[in-house]
Amino acid sequence: MANPYAEAGVDTAAGDLAVELMKTAVAATHSASVLGGVGGFAGLFDVSFLRDFSRPLLATSTDGVGTKVAIAQAIDKHDTIGQDLVGMVVDDIVVVGARPLFMTDYIACGRVVPGRIADIVAGIARGCSATGTSLVGGETAEHPGLLGPDDYDVAGAAVGVVEADLALGPQLVQDGDAVIAIASSGLHSNGYSLVRHVLAARGVGYTDHSDDLGGTVGEVLLEPTRLYTAPLLDLLGDPVFAGTVHALSHVTGGGIAANLARVLPRGAWAEVDRTTWAPLPVFRVLADMGDMGVESTEGTWNLGVGMIAVVARSAAPQIVAALGASGLAAWQVGEVSTAEHDLAGFEQGAKGVDGGGVRLVGRYAD
Repeated sequence: MANPYAEAGVDTAAGDLAVELMKTAVAATHSASVLGGVGGFAGLFDVSFLRDFSRPLLATSTDGVGTKVAIAQAIDKHDTIGQDLVGMVVDDIVVVGARPLFMTDYIACGRVVPGRIADIVAGIARGCSATGTSLVGGETAEHPGLLGPDDYDVAGAAVGVVEADLALGPQLVQDGDAVIAIASSGLHSNGYSLVRHVLAARGVGYTDHSDDLGGTVGEVLLEPTRLYTAPLLDLLGDPVFAGTVHALSHVTGGGIAANLARVLPRGAWAEVDRTTWAPLPVFRVLADMGDMGVESTEGTWNLGVGMIAVVARSAAPQIVAALGASGLAAWQVGEVSTAEHDLAGFEQGAKGVDGGGVRLVGRYAD
């Protein structure tokens, strides 16, 4: 007998096969707190350990990967997008000092290709394992007629926890605090609409080789988002640095100034010194292709800074060294001031946050 749902374009058997292919990767992220296996209607996570907290605060975040997925689709490479998703979601949680507990994902596609879905989820699972996050559930939905057969989009959400008196944020930031930049791995998962516009205008294809970029264009652009959660949690948990990290900012959409401004208290300001670093080659190459100055992209791309820490000035050198020892290149780019100052020309808060003021000064190093 014909299957009307299959005739409408939805292949439930392919969906079941995709689940079978991803089960091992997902199960590898599970801690003893995860109850049940893959395929339940809801994921269960034992939080009885929260009884040991004085005042546990749950932190939650949700995000996607944006139009970076178009490049993965164009070159048929899907095993890194999952790490991008984890980075965009989980690294927002560590910003408030929280430890991620669990995550769920959602994949919408025009047609379920089991191997492709398994590759995406395997990347999510690797990212979850690297950040100590349990992948407790997800959904893959076929949307024939709405999405093309090879189109898909991914999104996710995660939950973490932090002791209330250890939560980071603007309330801890003080006059004279050091602003420390932590290196990105590349574009991460923001500003790809501009990237795609630049390449299209130049007639550059994702399968083209670029000597300037040092490889195939699409593969270079799919460099996975760096994951900061584990080394930052190690730093926050080190008694040597207790109380010295006051705020963290994840540099995503909006760039360095806007995201740093979000974690400064109202009335505080900072100037970020461009001379302290050279933007990664990918940013310079793309800016040149688009006949743009690198500075004109500061509100779109991270330009080599993926996370920022605002820390006690006295601890800054030791924190830079500790981050370097954990594999994260870091350097001081400025300091916070609460002195009265004309903030004309400063980025002041963002995304509904009435925060401090930030501007970038100087010329980037070569």
